[in-house]
Amino acid sequence: MSTLQVSLAIIGGLILAGVVAYNAWITRRNVPRTLRERGGESVAVPAGPVATPVFAETAPGGEGDGRIDPVLDAFPGDGPNTAPLAEPATPQTVPVTLNHMVATPEKRPGLDALIDVITPLALESEVSGDALLAALPGTRRVGSKPFAVEGLSEMNGEWETPRPGQRYRTLQAGVQLANRAGALNDIEFSEFVVKAQTFADAVGAAPDFPDMRAEVARARELDAFASGHDAQLGFTLRARRAAWSPGYVTQQAARLGFVAGALPGRMVLPGSAAGQAPILSLAFDPQAAMAEDPELSALRELALSLEVTHVARIEQPFVRMREAAAALAEAMDGVVTDDAGQHLTAEALDRIGADLEGLYDALDSRDLSAGSAQARRLFS
Repeated sequence: MSTLQVSLAIIGGLILAGVVAYNAWITRRNVPRTLRERGGESVAVPAGPVATPVFAETAPGGEGDGRIDPVLDAFPGDGPNTAPLAEPATPQTVPVTLNHMVATPEKRPGLDALIDVITPLALESEVSGDALLAALPGTRRVGSKPFAVEGLSEMNGEWETPRPGQRYRTLQAGVQLANRAGALNDIEFSEFVVKAQTFADAVGAAPDFPDMRAEVARARELDAFASGHDAQLGFTLRARRAAWSPGYVTQQAARLGFVAGALPGRMVLPGSAAGQAPILSLAFDPQAAMAEDPELSALRELALSLEVTHVARIEQPFVRMREAAAALAEAMDGVVTDDAGQHLTAEALDRIGADLEGLYDALDSRDLSAGSAQARRLFS
């Protein structure tokens, strides 16, 4: 062979080797990051639906949602629990388990004159809790609003849902004035009257209904306030280069105190006390979490969300949200953006934090402090 032929053969071989190496690098780069082998951690697959990462405000009147980016000028009208990590004797990648670690929900908050229409039910004689439970309607809703009956406990003097084995002399029925579905209207109030009257007749009670016009007007005023102060904040964490596997995401989030939620694809950061609403939610594609081999599923974005009105200010939820987003982005080689893919600067996040303080003050002024039972019911 001539010198030219030899040279061309060498050059061709080098080009071929380069192409093979490049393809191998691209393939490795696109393989989802999986559970790290350091310490052989075994963590739980998170659960839950994918949340839409937005900072939303419900339009006045409760009709629909007006969605805006999480950088706002103003609002209208104004130690976490961690899941233990198993440590095998020899560091290795451990299959992801399906444990669900969720906080025990607190009991349903009782009727409150601030957000409910309340009707006293005068009993002719003492009635057992069993009889009251048997007489309750099959559905505990009036239109889109929760309906409830309570009895006054003679043991502690508190209103409670009737319980078997107890006896009651005083009852009340109620329906919520407003929620995210809108204000109580004339039709729903009339349905409440029919439902409460039917129950009262069954247990031998006489209801004393308030004026419909006054209560419907009160519902509209409450709904107008709620519509202007309902906020949901969301960040999106996007992968810069390599995608992530569900197990890898779970492992990184667990180090920050997140635990598995109730449905596939969701993790939550629990509040400081049992029964509180989660401080933050971290969600990704539930189909990836339920795949036959989750470690082969590729995730390129996560949604970190905060229900502002559901978490008490003392928990510093926005501060913790910023910290969690920054920590995950650094550990997983990601970037924090809004739902449109725009990078969120420190200055933009500072403005959001200042706006949230104004929102908290407005809620406090109406005795609807963020995280309170009344606020969680109203903004649901």
